Amino acid sequence: MRILAAMSGGVDSAVAAARAVEAGHDVVGVHLALSRAGGTLRTGSRGCCTIEDAMDARRAADRLGIPFYVWDFSERFRDDVIEDFVSEYRAGRTPNPCMRCNEKIKFAALLERAIELGFDAVCTGHYATLVDGPQGLELHRASDAAKDQSYVLGVLDADQLAHTYFPLGSTPSKALVRAEAEERGLTVAHKPDSHDICFIPDGDTRGWLAERVGAEQGDIVDRSGEVIGTHEGAHAFTVGQRRGLQLGVPAPDGKPRFVLEVRPVSNTVVVGPKEALATAEIAGERYSWAGRPQAEGSFVCDVQIRAHADPVPATATLADGRLTVVPETPFDGVAPGQTAVLYDGTRVIGQFTIATTVSAVPVSV
Repeated sequence: MRILAAMSGGVDSAVAAARAVEAGHDVVGVHLALSRAGGTLRTGSRGCCTIEDAMDARRAADRLGIPFYVWDFSERFRDDVIEDFVSEYRAGRTPNPCMRCNEKIKFAALLERAIELGFDAVCTGHYATLVDGPQGLELHRASDAAKDQSYVLGVLDADQLAHTYFPLGSTPSKALVRAEAEERGLTVAHKPDSHDICFIPDGDTRGWLAERVGAEQGDIVDRSGEVIGTHEGAHAFTVGQRRGLQLGVPAPDGKPRFVLEVRPVSNTVVVGPKEALATAEIAGERYSWAGRPQAEGSFVCDVQIRAHADPVPATATLADGRLTVVPETPFDGVAPGQTAVLYDGTRVIGQFTIATTVSAVPVSV
């Protein structure tokens, strides 16, 4: 196949490209420039897509003997990922920018251009597996559960899966990938993995949002509506947060309070006991299927609500364009805007953006 290898400058994408070359494919490397003002250096494992990363990707491509290009996707990234991130927080939701990047950039904009240029597939260093199932191509978890990235790939549809290539999915551990990189003479063999939000490399999400959303003082209330404190901007709070509340009124039982809800219209933050974070139901309308579409009605599945959360057995119901999920045991600290990915064993069924939640604990608690 003609393969376009997305090379981030990290060890995973470099080894994925190397395996594509070794498998006999015609491989071209590409690095995505996602910021017009990217930093020249990373801060440890913070940030990505910097000039340093582009240079690391180029060195890896040179080592593999494949052509290499840098494509400017900064405008698409700004519009589809960064602006979406800001607008979601402004609306009181908790977005996942990695999901949007995979959906809008790596497997939409990049894949579209690759197909236009005659490539058969885009290769990435994601840890996930593609399987030819009885009803078509299926997306499955990786062999290494600790590195499995099927959650952030749950937004891919059948057409996109048909043009993707994940060479690392069956690798038993990340340690083996690093050892392979060293054996191949790739200088990124021991480069730290990037983490946090790539376009906020200093990790100060609250400060970054304050500059774009604006800080306006509002009330912090308990579940009964009683004002027990103030804040400098609702955007700075997420469901499940405990620290930084600075409440002036202690809880009657003396136990810590947690953020239960963010109400952007009234600029109010609702707090309460930890047990009130239990969620008995989630629902949303923005859904997609990773392979064959799901018929209307109810079906049993496992649901994962964060990239590294344990899956929870649940019953999902698709009706009238809305997907509702009721877990066997309540979810913990779910926020609107998060992504719920549905599984059948290791197979990804699909995903949806959580729009509403139902607490498992009465307001009187």
